[in-house]
Amino acid sequence: MVVSDLVPIRTALLSVSNKQGLVELARQLAASGVRLISTGGTFRHLDEHGIPVTELSDFTGFPEMLDGRLKTLHPKVFGGLLAKRDDHDHMRAIAFHQIDPIDLVVVNLYPFRETIARAGTTRDEAIEQIDIGGPSLIRAAAKNQAHVCVVTHPDQYATITEALNQDGGTRLPLRQRLACEAFQHTASYDRAIAEYLSAGECDDKEFPLTLTQTFHRKALLRYGENPHQQAALYAEDGPATANLVSARQLSGKELSYNNLLDLDSALSIVRDFGVPAATVIKHNNPCGAATAERLYRALQKALDGDPLSAFGGVLGLNRTVDEATAEVLCQPGLFIEAIVAPDFEAAAVGLLTTKPKWRDNVRLMQTGPLDQPTAGKHRRFIAGGLLVQDADNLPSIPLEWQTVTLTQLDSAIWDDVFFAWEMVRHVRSNAILLAKDTAVVGVGAGQMSRVDSVEIAIAKAGDRARGSVLASDAFFPFADSIAAAAKAGVLAIVQPGGSRRDNEVIEACDRHGIPMIFTGRRHFRH
Repeated sequence: MVVSDLVPIRTALLSVSNKQGLVELARQLAASGVRLISTGGTFRHLDEHGIPVTELSDFTGFPEMLDGRLKTLHPKVFGGLLAKRDDHDHMRAIAFHQIDPIDLVVVNLYPFRETIARAGTTRDEAIEQIDIGGPSLIRAAAKNQAHVCVVTHPDQYATITEALNQDGGTRLPLRQRLACEAFQHTASYDRAIAEYLSAGECDDKEFPLTLTQTFHRKALLRYGENPHQQAALYAEDGPATANLVSARQLSGKELSYNNLLDLDSALSIVRDFGVPAATVIKHNNPCGAATAERLYRALQKALDGDPLSAFGGVLGLNRTVDEATAEVLCQPGLFIEAIVAPDFEAAAVGLLTTKPKWRDNVRLMQTGPLDQPTAGKHRRFIAGGLLVQDADNLPSIPLEWQTVTLTQLDSAIWDDVFFAWEMVRHVRSNAILLAKDTAVVGVGAGQMSRVDSVEIAIAKAGDRARGSVLASDAFFPFADSIAAAAKAGVLAIVQPGGSRRDNEVIEACDRHGIPMIFTGRRHFRH
């Protein structure tokens, strides 16, 4: 027996928890003469919409039982899925047992991830959402991809209706692609279950023995960090949060690899602040950042941090971009690659997308309301493996800080001390940051020597260094940078402390009349 590349759809089995788009697909199938078979909830949904459908228990002659745990696991179902149409013995066997071939399976699985994401979900409730029949149907249909088509997501329905309208059935390349996606789907589902169980009783809750995660390609990028490197963007499975991958692009050309890295850094900075905040990112470091009582004011202060570097940078804002904020961006000579914010007023979008040179270029990324950072894990791939650590997003606790110099801190600059310390954690090590009026005025980033970072930050700040606060992401090992800070007019220094030479550094601060605060927490960012 020879089977054509084209397989007509005569019988379809539908069993879904997500009913999105199901009625439209079923109507199309029924109108094309396809026999529909369905399980309990799906059967009732289609029946209520007047779509002719056979209940699975009538098809198999065996009732659903065990509270729905047992329904699709039956030889009439799996015989119809697994029989190879070009194998005489297979076809004789299913004919002898009166088993009809099933040509299309439409299945999506119990909402396990959604269930465990809900607060208060018990272990028993989670286990009840472990689908058994669904993955079995998917795997059987995907294994027999030469003859059976499997659909696992509503986004794929249009492909099926298009194939039905055009060819009256499915062709092998489509079945092969959908089978591949089906196995990815079940693998991701099983990984979610394994991770949930391993985080409970089976393994180390913080760092399980086996770590797996599924990512789905969202977009192919024009290129990577450089034009000769190909690149793509993948979305991570998991509960929905406000992030760059799930953000809605309101305008502009497609994002580049570097845009995405910079926008992600911008978003991580501004979501740290409860007051209106803005930041300017260039090459994955903040060249400007500020807070203020109004967003437009914070933005202007952030742009003033390093106007030269701000040109061609990306912006992060933690409030809805209003017209006043958009007007700040319309100042002559300024160009921004992309902006990420919770939302944009219509008037602001109008201003930004009609500004000369911005019309077709500026990318506006809308994330929705920003959730506050929560404890989580930071992952970084290295050759042959993966490094995992707690994310460095624990809130600062000023009550635990200590002024270690005889010179005491003037309370009038306390806000700058706190702002500088919050910002320096976002700068590449060795990191030195100068802040004044809750705005960044100078940054020294990514230097092999902390002395070099101090000198760069002071040079960037220029005259604005006078009256600023200096933050260091790690301890000062030597006192020479204290003299440079004092000469520049720095009013206070905040750092983790913990060096064997702390006493020398403290004495240098007292000689220059500079108060020094130890926070007890380091913020290296390699």
